[in-house]
Order: sequence, then C-alpha cells, then structure tokens
Amino acid sequence: MERKDAPILGIESSCDETAAAILAPGGQILAELVFSQIADHAAFGGVVPEIAARAHLSALDAMVKDALRQARVGFSDLAAIAATAGPGLIGGLLVGTGYAKGAALAAGVPYLAINHLEAHALTARLPSLGAGPVEFPYLLLLLSGGHSQCVAVEGVGRYRLLGATLDDAVGEAFDKTAKLLGLPYPGGPALETLAREGNAKAVPLPRPLLRREGCDFSFSGLKTAIAQLLAAVPPGALPRARAADIAASFQAAVTDILGDRLDHALAMLPDARAVVVAGGVAANQAIRARLAEVAGQAGKRLVAPPLRLCTDNAVMVAWAGIEHLRQGDLSSLDAPCKPRWPLESL
Repeated sequence: MERKDAPILGIESSCDETAAAILAPGGQILAELVFSQIADHAAFGGVVPEIAARAHLSALDAMVKDALRQARVGFSDLAAIAATAGPGLIGGLLVGTGYAKGAALAAGVPYLAINHLEAHALTARLPSLGAGPVEFPYLLLLLSGGHSQCVAVEGVGRYRLLGATLDDAVGEAFDKTAKLLGLPYPGGPALETLAREGNAKAVPLPRPLLRREGCDFSFSGLKTAIAQLLAAVPPGALPRARAADIAASFQAAVTDILGDRLDHALAMLPDARAVVVAGGVAANQAIRARLAEVAGQAGKRLVAPPLRLCTDNAVMVAWAGIEHLRQGDLSSLDAPCKPRWPLESL
C-alpha cells in the first residue's frame, strides 16, 4: 500500500561504502549510517570488488535495523524502500537491491531502484541542507572517481549531458597522482592535505582542453605528465617539500581546468538557476572555492552538499526516492541492477 506521508528507507552499496538512511517525507533526516570499507581496501591501494561485496553483505542487515531503531519505525511503517541499482560494482548492487526488494516484499511497501548519479544530482534539493530551494533547471558538475560530467538538470528524471570526460575521471586522476606520490588510500583527501604545504606554481603542468569550445574534460595528459615527472626522480624517498609542490601544482591545474569548463558550461545553459557540484571531488575546498568564484562571476550561486554528503551515502538515495515517489514513479521487484547506467538515459 502506497503511503507518501511516511518515511522512506534508502540503501547505498554501489562501491566501498555501506550506508542506510531514513528520511521523513519532507526531507528531514531521521537516521543516517555509513560504514566505510577503507581499511579493507587500503592494503590493495584501491577497491577490490569481491571484498566490497562481502563487506556489504556482512554489514547491511544490522545497519538497516539500527537505522530503523534510531528513526523509531518498522519496515511496515515506511512509504517505500529505495536502493542504488546502478551504476556501480555489480556485487555490491546485488547485495543492496536484493535486501531492499526482499524487505519491500515482506513489508508490503513499494520498491524504488535509484540511479546513483541521479541521487548525487538531486542532493542539493534536500530541504534539510538549509541552502534554500534549488529550482530546475540547474547546472550540475558531477565530479567523482568514476565520473566528470556537466549536466543540465531539467527535472526529476530529466537530464541533458553537456560535457563529459574524454578519458579519465577527475577523481581517478587525483587517486593515481596520490599513489604515484606514495600517499595512502584514499588518495584524493591525502593529496589535498599535502598540497596545502606546497607551492602551486612550482611545477609547470599541462591543462588539457583549457579554453577549448564546449565543456568536455580530459585528465589523462595531466596524469601522464605527473608520471613522467616522477619517473625522472632518482631512486629513494621523494623529499616531502618536493612532493608537496607537485601535489599543489597538480591540484592547481585541476582547479584551473574545472573552473574553465564550468565557465563554458554556463554559457551553454544561461537559464540555469544555480550551479550544483556533487560527488567525492566536490569535497575538495580549493575546487569549491574556484567553482564558487566562476559561478559568482556569472551571477549564479554555487550549491554544494556538506562534506559527508559528497561521498557515497544513503541520504541522497532516500531523497531521490522521495522525489520519485512524489511523481508516482515506482519500480518492479524484477528491476535489474545496471553497472552502467548513464544519467541522460533516464
């Protein structure tokens, strides 16, 4: 039985975070839990899909039950259960959606298959963030380990791709550069911390596609430049001061690229009500500052989720579920997982 006035449970298991959250129909967060698998994957320098799937399987049931206790509701009190169905690692997606479908069937409540990218795209509209209403259309910069996209967000389920990476995602470039510098996993935050100690003008680096037409991205050349630079370093530990200069110069190059691409994207979507940045790379403070500057120059405000909601989380999944539930969009229990699920295909 459909109850739009009841809370909704969101489940996220697309990569290396297991998460569960319960939101009231107005978007208030009643419970929010995230289990990070960083320790499980650190020894490998990246996410191991089989380890990730097993960790989701081990943690999810207890996490969901804890969230229900915190929110003081049962499965049958929910309006719906939403779970990330893609894109992502197939093992984790199967764990999360399988649990959600079973719980929805047992409790007699609707199931919602959520696109992970759309969940990021809609997070800025969550009322409890206090950013004020973000109305459609708005420009989304989705910046993560797997995606670099400029998207016109025209409504729930209505997305138009303006530009995307031609090779590597920006988050991947951060992680690979951090690994080359010998920094611990996850590399992005470690590189940002090290960059604060360095001189951003110390190392000349390329800025692919800068000032080029459109808002596509390219980061492979920048990553290759770092690899070649470090390959020429004599054996032995890289002095921390030199590593900090390289980190700062790399971050400055990325920041310049993203600022330029945003400027071009705004010219392509002049009626954008706001600029929204989402995804793990949106947690980088230097990048946020540059994007806010570029948006402000165009007379737009930059809306960025709090840091905890930039990385994968279940609050965004539950909120996307609320947005779809309001439109009467429900999923069947045989809805498949989609490891590849482009946002513009919705």
